[in-house]
Order: sequence, then structure tokens, then C-alpha cells
Amino acid sequence: MTPPKPIPRPDRVSLWRYLRLFRQDILSAQPARLYRAWMAEFRTPFFRSYMCNDPALIDLVLKARPDDFPKSDRIREGLNPLLGNSVFVTNGEVWKRQRRIIDPAFEGGRLRESFPAMWDAALAATARLRTGEVEVEEEMSHAAADVIFRTLFSIPIEHQTAQAVFHEFRAYQRTQPILNLAAFLPLPRWFPRLHRRATLRSAEKIRALITQMTESRAAEIASGRAPDDLATKIMQTADPQTGQRFDTQEMVDQVAIFFLAGHETSASALAWALYLLATHPEAQARVAAEAATLPDHPDFAALSRLKFTRDVFRETLRLYPPVPMMVRENTWPETFRDRPITPGAQIVLSPWHLHRHERLWTNPDGFDPDRWTREDNKTSARDAYMPFSAGPRVCTGAGFAMVEGTLLLAHLIRTYQFTPVENAIPVPVAHLTVRAANGIRLRLTKRS
Repeated sequence: MTPPKPIPRPDRVSLWRYLRLFRQDILSAQPARLYRAWMAEFRTPFFRSYMCNDPALIDLVLKARPDDFPKSDRIREGLNPLLGNSVFVTNGEVWKRQRRIIDPAFEGGRLRESFPAMWDAALAATARLRTGEVEVEEEMSHAAADVIFRTLFSIPIEHQTAQAVFHEFRAYQRTQPILNLAAFLPLPRWFPRLHRRATLRSAEKIRALITQMTESRAAEIASGRAPDDLATKIMQTADPQTGQRFDTQEMVDQVAIFFLAGHETSASALAWALYLLATHPEAQARVAAEAATLPDHPDFAALSRLKFTRDVFRETLRLYPPVPMMVRENTWPETFRDRPITPGAQIVLSPWHLHRHERLWTNPDGFDPDRWTREDNKTSARDAYMPFSAGPRVCTGAGFAMVEGTLLLAHLIRTYQFTPVENAIPVPVAHLTVRAANGIRLRLTKRS
């Protein structure tokens, strides 16, 4: 069974129809030609944007000269109510300082230290599930949020504050597109940003709850009672160049993106992975065989026995990259594929289209976890795969996400068999992450 894919729009539509389609879903708002194009130009009355699928251009923007292509402020327009001045939207020296403080918390040794908390979250997720028909997007959101709370603040999802943050994030995700209409218009700073009122309310509640947790943790650090988790590590890390640490407001900004990146993206990938395994029972049986080798206690070395499970998660990230598009802005006159690009143009990099590009991948729309072990896939894997971005701005939690996804899949498949529900084919849409328009419903039965 070919995994579901949005129906693209007609090749030519008016700007206003495009904006309406874009607001509903950025995936189906794009034409089919982008799955074959090396570059495409989009014109609006206020700016031009260029989608780049050429691996050489992607390498230039993300790896060779990233300082010349900072993150576009148009991304900030949509996410500012929640993320403030977080590492996800900043540029230049501010971003570099933030990464110098954050990165040490996600180094390899710290990942091993976080593994028992991930294991406990995987056991809890398995225990919460029940046999019968289940909407797995909601369940995977619950599980991914639990991982974040346990590893960041040493509290389970059942904690009262954790529950409140989780439910507000669910509301926020459903009302906030990646780019809102303000991203398309040259609005002065004083002009309202056209956010939905529900979006603003949810963002305000989330930030207030995160502020409470951050202030509480600061008090625990001051009294010597703080647990040795990611939040404590980040709050105690000083910038090696300036000696400065994050103040409360800066930490709130960073925690907001940790929840967004670590909760929404992982939940999206896990839900799609379960759907793909449900519709490909032979692959599910192979995951179950690997999962049967897991011990009864947290053992980081056990991950090395989950090779196929890891490739399933990797293939899911190819077909359903949680963040489907990234936007950069060029700061100098450029020439891309013999076309002049003026300063201020928007450079769109689309993992969604790159990962399914018909000239770069064999069987681009098919689910094929074994491709990751074949020689003919190595070039595409290197040049046309970036679920966590690439270059200096690669997601600092990429390794964290791969361990989390592989571990949770193994635990879930070890306990349950997942099968599709008749006439319940999920349709991918993009809000903050790639989700299903009406959820992902699967049938669960206990394995003997």
C-alpha cells in the first residue's frame, strides 16, 4: 500500500486562492511539479521566494555559507507569541550564544543519562494504551510530551503542571500554521500580526506555566535541591565566551521550543510510523522480532539491536518530515541556477518535497525501510535527506529524537499489534508539524 500523500493544487492559481489554500494546509497548496523541479520561483506583490530542491543549493545555504542565509523573519511572524526570542528563530551572534549554552546538554554522554527517563516514558505509554480502535496521534502526543517532561524537568506527564502545558500545546498546534498571513505582508511593527485569538490565548497560558516551572527550578538550584536533568544542566551552563547564563525570560523562550520541537515533531513521526507499520505487516513483524530482544530494564546498549526499527523511524522521517519547510533569506545578490536572486528574497527549503523528489529517490512515495542499507541509497541519504535541517543549524536534539523514536516504537510494537481501520486513511496536512487532517485511527490487539 502506497502511503497517503496530499493532492496537489493546480499548477496556476491566483495569489488570493493560493493564500487561502496555504492557510488551510501548506502541503496541498503546492503544485505537483515541485516533486520534480530543481528550483521554483513564487512571486507575490511584496517579495519573491525560491524553493530549492537542488542538493548543491541546499548545501550552499545550510552548510557552506549559513551566515549569508539567516532564518527569515517571516517565520518569526507566526511563532513569536509562543517562542519569543528562542534559538529556533534567532540569528547571528544571539543564536550562536544560545547554542553555546544549549548544546552541551544534548551531547552524547547526556543522552545516555537521559535514557532511563525515556525508557520509563515508553513503559508508561505502553501501559496507557488499550486494545480496540485508538486514535494514535493523541496517544503519541501524550507519550512524546511525557519524554520531554521527564528528561527536561524530571516530572511525569501526570504532574498537574505537565498536564496543563500538554493540553494547551494541543490547542496551540491545531490553531497555528507554520506561516500566518502576516508572513506574506510587509506590515509595520505597530500593526496587529493577524494571529487567531485562540492561538494567542494558548501561547500566553503555555508561557505562564513554563515560567512557573523555570522559576521553581531556579529556586531548587539555588538551594542545592535540583535534580540533574536537562533543565538544570542548561540553566547552570555559562556561555564559555561571556560567562553569562540564561535569565528566566530567555530560559522560558528556550523551554518553549524544546516542547515544540521535542513534543510535536516526535509525536508526528511516531504516529505516522505506527500507521506505516500497520499497513505493512511484514515490516511490523520484523520490528516485533527486534523488540523481543529488549531487556526488562533500561539498557542503552540494547539500541544497537534495533537496527531495522531505527530504519523504520528514519524512513518515516523521510516520508513525513515533521517540519515540512524551512525558510531562509538571502543577504547578498546571488545567482541560483543562472537566475539572479536579489537580497531579501525568501529561500524555501522543503524536506517534504526533497524527500519525495522523483529525480533523487528510487520509489520516492513508497515505504521502504531497507533502502537505508542499500548502496544505491547512499547518495540520496547524504544529499537529499534533512528531517532535522543540516549544517550549523541542525537540530541540537536530533540524536535525542532518533533514540526516543526508536525506543518508543520498539516498546509499543513489542506489546501490541497495530492494524489499519477500514476506510480510515489519514490525509497529511501541515500545521506546526505534519499531522493527519482527522487523526490516525488504528486497531490494537495484545501480542501473546
